Amino acid sequence: YGYMWGYPGKKLLFMGNEFAQGREWNYEESLDWFLLDENHGGLWHKGVLQLVKDLNGIYQKNAPLFELDGEPEGFDWLVVDDAENSVFAFERKSSNGERIIVISNFTPVPREGYRIGVNASGEYEEILNTDSMYYQGSNVGNFGLVASEAIASHGRDNSISVTIPPLATIYLKYKA
Repeated sequence: YGYMWGYPGKKLLFMGNEFAQGREWNYEESLDWFLLDENHGGLWHKGVLQLVKDLNGIYQKNAPLFELDGEPEGFDWLVVDDAENSVFAFERKSSNGERIIVISNFTPVPREGYRIGVNASGEYEEILNTDSMYYQGSNVGNFGLVASEAIASHGRDNSISVTIPPLATIYLKYKA
């Protein structure tokens, strides 16, 4: 979901996906709300529900995630060719220069010290980590700020070194 909310375009969830209902929705039956009960589904379903709530809030409050959806200047691939590590990274930008970097790790292996070239030097605040303990994740991440360094990477003069949690997405917001 973190990758999908960060990627350009409108968002769509089918009924029950907001709390990770396993079975397909059936119009003749209610959704499996009982999964939110700790005795049935445990905290995992509550974690997914909280993630969807937080993603919606972040999306609403951050123009880079929606403002220039259909404009080339609103999107820039940062890492698109790392098949070995299964990492994608891209930057979303608003019309007034706000920036959010979305980084996804599609493997169960944490990527520590992963270097990504960035378009703007400075500090980046981790505003979302889908692997957070709040979503029942393993809580691997950057825990606050990441500062760029004058080290070239991915065709850019500056870069950041980040920890990318396993099977997760992080959002880094540029602090101008």
